[in-house]
Amino acid sequence: MNVLDNIFLDNTLRSYCVVGGIILFVLLFKRYFSRRIASLLFRLLSQVWNTIDQKSFVDLVVEPIEWLLVILIAVFAIDKLNFPAAWQYKIYGHAIDDILTRLGIAVIVVFFTRFLLRIIDFIALVLSLKAQAIQEKNDNQLVIFFRDFLKVIVVILGALLLVKSCFNQPIGGLLTSLSIVGAAIALAAKESLENLIASFIIFFDKPFVAGDIVKVNTVIGTVEKIGLRSTRIRTADKTLVTVPNKQMVDSVVDNWSMRSQRRGEIKLELAAQTSTSKIQDLIEALKKILQSKPEIINTYTVHFTDINKNGILIMAEYFTPHIPFEIFNQLREELGFAVKDALEKNCVEMARANNTVTIINEAKVE
Repeated sequence: MNVLDNIFLDNTLRSYCVVGGIILFVLLFKRYFSRRIASLLFRLLSQVWNTIDQKSFVDLVVEPIEWLLVILIAVFAIDKLNFPAAWQYKIYGHAIDDILTRLGIAVIVVFFTRFLLRIIDFIALVLSLKAQAIQEKNDNQLVIFFRDFLKVIVVILGALLLVKSCFNQPIGGLLTSLSIVGAAIALAAKESLENLIASFIIFFDKPFVAGDIVKVNTVIGTVEKIGLRSTRIRTADKTLVTVPNKQMVDSVVDNWSMRSQRRGEIKLELAAQTSTSKIQDLIEALKKILQSKPEIINTYTVHFTDINKNGILIMAEYFTPHIPFEIFNQLREELGFAVKDALEKNCVEMARANNTVTIINEAKVE
């Protein structure tokens, strides 16, 4: 009698060797087979997107394909063995062989879900690269948003399939139960649902996109990410502020990046005794200063706007194209030096603050 025909735990040694050999073969050549499968999938996808990068696709999906392939073949190979009669026990009314079968199905579902998540990552990568090629910031952020949204849907479907396969529960009844539980959760998580709906409003109404400089209430900064629940804003202090999407929708949002021009002003408060001729000379000097920057200052106005007991007010207002804020600050500095020089040349004094302190002594009541 051949040694391999000996029976151990209701299976011959030959059966164990065949199953072990199959699993070992797959472990040794999993990288080769997974790359072949990935290349096949790449050819199918390249017919839809002819600009996709094969290396990026392979790097993303090879690892989940490897383990999905190993798990599939290992589960199917082990299933061909007879379950030992000596192990026929029950745990809470369920046979061990039934538990192991459902556990194997659960592992397959988990790794298949992981594979689908990697496919979503790849599709998002392709669409993101296409959005960057056309320099459309909103499209890129929209890709990231729907990538996260689809991942949530896939995970939920994977969890439902897991419940169906492992616990043999009808999904229809489960969905009915979940709808009741979902209604209760919706009432408890009202704000979270409002933020989720607000995120869709932001993406379709497009009041701002990632990269824009916005002002929301007292928060001013650059939008870094628009998520399912909140928007993250990087302030000038380099802190990251998280603002709920509902607040971004309900509040007045000032999108500084959508400005067609930048506005600057020069406000001069002169001493009340300043002569009319000096005021006129200073106004002409201010006009010449603003006229000296025709390449960056589009329009300007200079006016004698007010006179009161504190002094004389001259207001200069100018507009530039939507230049970077650093260049705008540099322009303001140059104009400030030029205005200071004009004040000195025309011997014009600025108004001084009049601080009056009044002390009232109340008479004592005897």
